Amino acid sequence: MSATDRRAAGAPAPGRPDRPDRADRADPAPDGTARGGSVPADPVPGGSAPHAPDPGAAAPATSAPAAAPDGSAPPRPADAVRAYRPALRDGVLIGPALLRGPRTVHLVKHPVSGAAFEIGPRERFVLGLLDGTRDADAVEAAYAERFRRRLPPEQWTRLLGLLGTRGLLDGSPDPAPPEPPPARTGTVWKGSRRTVADAQATTGRLHRMLRPLLRAGVQLPLLAAVLVMTVAVLADPGAALEGTLELLTRPLLLVPFAVFLWFSVCAHELAHGVAARHYGGEVTEIGLRWRFPAMMMYCTVGNYLFLPGRRAKLVVAAAGAHVNLLLLLPFGLWWALLEPSDPARAPLTGMLFVGIVQALSNLVPLPPLDGYRMLSHAVGAANLAPETLAYVRLRRRGRDAVAAYPPRARRLHTAYAVTAVALVLLAVAGSGTAVALLVMR
Repeated sequence: MSATDRRAAGAPAPGRPDRPDRADRADPAPDGTARGGSVPADPVPGGSAPHAPDPGAAAPATSAPAAAPDGSAPPRPADAVRAYRPALRDGVLIGPALLRGPRTVHLVKHPVSGAAFEIGPRERFVLGLLDGTRDADAVEAAYAERFRRRLPPEQWTRLLGLLGTRGLLDGSPDPAPPEPPPARTGTVWKGSRRTVADAQATTGRLHRMLRPLLRAGVQLPLLAAVLVMTVAVLADPGAALEGTLELLTRPLLLVPFAVFLWFSVCAHELAHGVAARHYGGEVTEIGLRWRFPAMMMYCTVGNYLFLPGRRAKLVVAAAGAHVNLLLLLPFGLWWALLEPSDPARAPLTGMLFVGIVQALSNLVPLPPLDGYRMLSHAVGAANLAPETLAYVRLRRRGRDAVAAYPPRARRLHTAYAVTAVALVLLAVAGSGTAVALLVMR
């Protein structure tokens, strides 16, 4: 799949409401006021919190409690809130730190509804403390030790309200699961259709069948063979262009090869799903997407951004191009055994060249290609392209307009802007040169 189809962190297939790239933004809480002690109050953990409900939403009812049987004063609601030892419900997904523009954020995803939203690093720290053993005093002490600022009591109540209304605390009622997307969306000219009833089960069966082949001892030699084939074919660009022209003039070869490339694209998408299952991912949808006259397969991994570790995300993103190249290995072996003067060598060279270009083009770090996702995960950034565009627009107003960006963010967005422009110009120049050479020949 193109990497955009691996919508993660609740990023839905067409028709689903929740997206991590449109996660709830934080509404700043009122500034806290220090109430004694040497540690100042922190107004908002992490600097941003999702829009919170009424602070009392997750706390016990605040109506006047009845007197205890022995006549002693009943506990106050505020005392009950502070004594409460909350725990996150099982299955809540919390993603790693990601640079999003000038901010650092974590994605949080509900295990049942799939709803996703953003929190800041300090909120992430607090969520890590919610294991059912700590009350407000213990959380505030740990928070003050870590950040040298005190977590105000009202912010603790606000956070409990937020987590309670979102159903993220242990004991919260299960929300209604999201409605499945329609089997088909769009029109005859442009749209998509789900073609696999249970994508998770289907990719699970494929993963069990292919598991012995996914070991490093098998994949590393295959990767080496792919690299050797790629270098050998691209080392002679003149022969590659000549072979491509030969292929284009022989329809009896071109049509079957075009069908092969289409099935290669299907295998590309399934490879993303199988690789995701290998790392514990959840494949939510497999189907066809079309924009007349083209049609291709897609695969959606629902928790892609929450896969364990950066390596897992990179492998899943690269799996499609790797399979495209693996499917060319039989052609590459045949090509290597042919004599240079063999008449079958030229069109075979064209097939290899076209197939290699198709596979490697997916690794270019421009959206919506797989290479863009790989680069984003490698540098730990969310929405790298749109955030870079926003940064460039602000930077044109002067340095003061981007003063809120940390130095790393400024360097990253500047470097990606230059790289993206260079890649686009290179692609245009390369395509134009190739077409001109083919026409001239």
